Amino acid sequence: MAEKSVKFDEGAQKGALKFDKIIEVRNITKTFDDGVTVVDNMNLSIKRGDFVTLLGPSGCGKTTLLRMIAGFTSPTSGKIFLEGKDVTDLPPHKRPINTVFQKYALFPHLNVFKNIAFGLKLKKIPDVKRDRKTGEPIIDPQSGNHIEVSRKFTKREIEEKVNRVLGLVGLSGYGHRDVSSLSGGQQQRVAIARALVLEPKVLLLDEPLGALDLKMRKEMQFELKKMHDELGITFIYVTHDQEEALTMSDKVVVISDGVIQQMGTPKKIYDEPANAFVANFIGESNILTGEMPEDYKVRFCGGVFKCEDRGFEKNEKVDLVVRPEDIFVFAAGSGKGQLTGAVTSVVFKGTYYEMNVATAEYEFTVQSTESFAVGSRVELMIKPDGIHIMKKTRTVNETITAVDGENTVDFHGGSFEFVNSAGLEKGDRVKVSVAFDKIELTDDERDGVIGGNIGQSLYKGTYYQVQVYTDDDDDIYVDTADEWDIDDRVGIVIKPEDLRVEKCEGEEEEQAETAAEEAQ
Repeated sequence: MAEKSVKFDEGAQKGALKFDKIIEVRNITKTFDDGVTVVDNMNLSIKRGDFVTLLGPSGCGKTTLLRMIAGFTSPTSGKIFLEGKDVTDLPPHKRPINTVFQKYALFPHLNVFKNIAFGLKLKKIPDVKRDRKTGEPIIDPQSGNHIEVSRKFTKREIEEKVNRVLGLVGLSGYGHRDVSSLSGGQQQRVAIARALVLEPKVLLLDEPLGALDLKMRKEMQFELKKMHDELGITFIYVTHDQEEALTMSDKVVVISDGVIQQMGTPKKIYDEPANAFVANFIGESNILTGEMPEDYKVRFCGGVFKCEDRGFEKNEKVDLVVRPEDIFVFAAGSGKGQLTGAVTSVVFKGTYYEMNVATAEYEFTVQSTESFAVGSRVELMIKPDGIHIMKKTRTVNETITAVDGENTVDFHGGSFEFVNSAGLEKGDRVKVSVAFDKIELTDDERDGVIGGNIGQSLYKGTYYQVQVYTDDDDDIYVDTADEWDIDDRVGIVIKPEDLRVEKCEGEEEEQAETAAEEAQ
């Protein structure tokens, strides 16, 4: 491998701050022709030289964001800046950015060297016009400056560059090899080398290890991180693999439904998740609801526990996370625990045991080096630094719409009855809201006003918070005691008294204009 002091794009980096911004995404939204918004008003700054991972479930918008940065997809609204320059409308080939995809897309008829050199042979670089006999630069007599021209790389320059990146990706001496003779990991290295040889300022990697087996993925994670450290260029990496993100990244950006949920270092993301989604998605978690009777104390599972959080209102309802490894297990009668329960399952994970322990109010997932038999009574102890408090996020579904009948209002494509105490009339622009826990789900969608499919389900200690994708491609959140499976078909029922309908005023009127016109 090349020495650590060797960096790509040294000229561009000279005199620049080590951590200045190289990519800025400002208020980016992407809505496709079918009306589905996959990236929703996103803002993101990426520092020069960072390894940034875009992490989230399939369909969350991370790849779409990457493609907009690359220039393969245009945003519906918003701007993208590279080193302070607006590149929103700049075509991909004019951006100093290269992309590596999950599929290697190597040319099967070319050997390793020629695959890597392919882009170099097409690329033109700026130069000065030279005298054919002397080789000296020609001066423009009018301006007194060198006459600028463009040229292709020489055969020698191509050879030097290709051999250099072959060394960087650990494939020195492989230039003559047929690409079909290489392993999957080696082929992906060739794809990475082909992108690096053009010396981009930013390298985009769209789930590049997705097609590799587990052992090879682990090896390539190490190699990619090593490459990044040696090259000093900015890496933006897309994955849905939490371990991958935590292992390689300087910064992790967690995305759900086109919205950034949290940005931070891997440790920050893991230790202090911003909300229940992040906590559940990053590693295993026990997610519960509680309330803060005062600073540094939280009430849950029938008791009051010390914590390290403050700044909440008295008795404010909160979500909290306890990682399985932060729960200590003792035999019943030890007097060391704060909670008592029974072991319901035990699984050996190689270096620890993972157990489920059912207490009176919650079944905890616990990780311990000591095993307890199924059925054993145990005590659980949680230290203050093992409890992570999160402010409750949105608890109410809201939408701007219009009254569509005497006592009915359009809500996500269905005509719901409401208590019309304000004398609202058909066509009035209104804001409709309903609390998550005031919506009923039925397994017979004919019993509901509208139907949809369960998209996500998150257990919150005493209830499940589910996300329903309606037939109109809207999202409705529901707090329910029932457990639903992903993709279950459900009907949605809301009692008239639980639907709050208010006439819009000011800016809300403008937002509701389209909906009102459609209702009329």
